[in-house]
Amino acid sequence: MNNVKRHFLGILLSGAIAAVAYVISLFIPAGILGAALLALIIGMLLNPLVSRTDIFDAGINWTSKIILRLGIILGGITLSFAQVFQAGKYALILMVFTLTTAFGVGILCKKIFKINWKLTSLLSVSTAICGGTAVATLGPTIEAKNRDIAYAISATFIFDIITVIAFPAIGRLIGLDDTGYGLWIGTSVNDTSSVVAAGYAFSDAAGSLATIVKLTRTLFIVPIVLIFSWIYSRRENKQPQLAKKVNVAKIFPWFILGFLAVVGIRSTGIVPDNVVSVISFISKFLLAMALAAIGLKTSLKEVAGVGVKPMIAGVIIDISVVFVSLFAQAGILYFMK
Repeated sequence: MNNVKRHFLGILLSGAIAAVAYVISLFIPAGILGAALLALIIGMLLNPLVSRTDIFDAGINWTSKIILRLGIILGGITLSFAQVFQAGKYALILMVFTLTTAFGVGILCKKIFKINWKLTSLLSVSTAICGGTAVATLGPTIEAKNRDIAYAISATFIFDIITVIAFPAIGRLIGLDDTGYGLWIGTSVNDTSSVVAAGYAFSDAAGSLATIVKLTRTLFIVPIVLIFSWIYSRRENKQPQLAKKVNVAKIFPWFILGFLAVVGIRSTGIVPDNVVSVISFISKFLLAMALAAIGLKTSLKEVAGVGVKPMIAGVIIDISVVFVSLFAQAGILYFMK
């Protein structure tokens, strides 16, 4: 009971912000700002007030992680396996370009800015795979300093804020359709929550596609961490057989299986359309709650204190992937028509 009370206020606050964001979004023409993006912005604006007390912390942390995953899982109700496989196929092809770009440009930035290999690796894996989650997972594996982990997460956050706000408008300006935009966002935006916000800010179809592509990227966290474990052992220990043990079960994104299970249920056709609509709305509301919680945890003052060189390197890596993803997916869609 005490545990429930400890989480209640943070969950309630996140839900209230999501509800306010949803109401505001109804009055904004053409869906320029969706509820998810508005919830994120409102949460950030409230951070200076909320951070003065810790009574919301437990609920906010729980919402930003568990509710986010639950929202993604339920989002599978609007999709079929045919759509998932089609999007996943495109995503795998695109990732050949984006992974190569992220790590290749990271190596160049390491040499140009004289940044240690662990920090540039964290910046690259953040862009290539899944933002802060990838950084938090890889950091301990290569025994990166807490400072480097904080740098990489901050760089990821700043770029994601820019993309969430700017990319929907850019997508419309350059004439992207739902498919092109969803592929672009799914392969170039870092954190899962930011992909959701930027995707659904464009359209529901683009948001669903971007989420599928993003989940495909997230699966690569397992082989990438294993590879860096081997690299770490070679660089630090000079003995590959002593590679740092990696708990695959711990780092595997299990919630993806829940997402696929819901897609499977939808693919059977047994779920009535009106039920699908209700579950879809619940999914989007939960995602807005999670983004509100993420905003509530975000201190712009702390982010502003990040060093210049690593931040520049992170932005260069991110921008490189953005352009490569955009042009590569345009080419892939053209040749596969």
